[in-house]
Amino acid sequence: MNVSANSIKFSPLRGDFFSTLNQRVNEYFKSNNISRYANSEMKVKTAFMYLLYFAPYILMITGTISNGWLMLLLCFIMGCGLAGIGLSVMHDANHGAYSNKKWVNQLLGYSLNVVGGNAFNWKVQHNVLHHTYTNIHDVDEDISPRGVLRMTPYSDWKIIHKFQHIYAWFLYGLMTFVWVFIKDFVRLIRYQKDGLVKNQKADIREEWTILIVTKVVYLIYMVAIPLWILPVNGWQWFAGFFLMHYIAGFILAVIFQPAHVIDGTEYPLPNEEGRMENSWAIHQLHTTTNFANKNKILSWYVGGLNYQVEHHLFPNVCHVHYRHISKIVEQTAKEFGLPYKSEPTFIGALVGHGKLLKELGRNPKTQLTPAL
Repeated sequence: MNVSANSIKFSPLRGDFFSTLNQRVNEYFKSNNISRYANSEMKVKTAFMYLLYFAPYILMITGTISNGWLMLLLCFIMGCGLAGIGLSVMHDANHGAYSNKKWVNQLLGYSLNVVGGNAFNWKVQHNVLHHTYTNIHDVDEDISPRGVLRMTPYSDWKIIHKFQHIYAWFLYGLMTFVWVFIKDFVRLIRYQKDGLVKNQKADIREEWTILIVTKVVYLIYMVAIPLWILPVNGWQWFAGFFLMHYIAGFILAVIFQPAHVIDGTEYPLPNEEGRMENSWAIHQLHTTTNFANKNKILSWYVGGLNYQVEHHLFPNVCHVHYRHISKIVEQTAKEFGLPYKSEPTFIGALVGHGKLLKELGRNPKTQLTPAL
């Protein structure tokens, strides 16, 4: 079934699940006199993630550390910082959840451009397509066919998919590297063609200018300056640069994938009229899974994205509040007889992701039960 985002309509609200939930969450913030935006914890984390990325770069560029093996270690740390900026800073900002000031969100959202990506593309792909049409085949780009990866039972099967539960883990590390040099350009062309740029009321000339200028700036400080200043040759530089992106890509993939592509997930499809069975909020409960909610260290580093259910229902709330409102979400879902999917451990979530990859790769006629 080939569908487009414009043709899909969610069912009207059934019962008062989301209105009740929304009222309870709003009451939590009001009664506790808490802002739903960033607090001091979030601001400290923001500074930490920037330092994790830029401090190793400065140590290398200034010649403070010049030993080859130590420089590789610093590139590894930069990769952790790159993922941290993506998970904890730009993610909230580009959802408008970091601050009640639009300019603050825009400024911090451009953190993605600073580290080689593109904020506009990300907001279309993530905020619009993924958050609205979660796990819907042919619309949610997070599960779209990716050649050698099959993330949905409705994608074409190839014999190589039989081994995807093995090789997928190695490919995940290429995510940000591909974004920087290929995907951002391909996506902006496609989004313009599909009318998504127009739908966002964006000026395509301005977006192309921002994309090209920020890519050039990134290449200057990440490629030209290191090759000019550092005592390394081209291959040595590439080893460090690739390691940084590989670590970042792998971290991002293993955090995002288990939330939606995991054993027990659902892939609802619209009917012939493009109508989904459930309302948007209930759809999120059927297609999203939490994991490792008791792991405070993991939750801190990954920007609360292990509370993926809360994030999908309240993307405009800063992630530092997810652990507090999760009890409200779980209780309300159970009251209305709705699923609240949660995997107790991170390892368990990865195992569940691997199981589904194997199932989707083993049988070309694999059909998970859709919510039709």
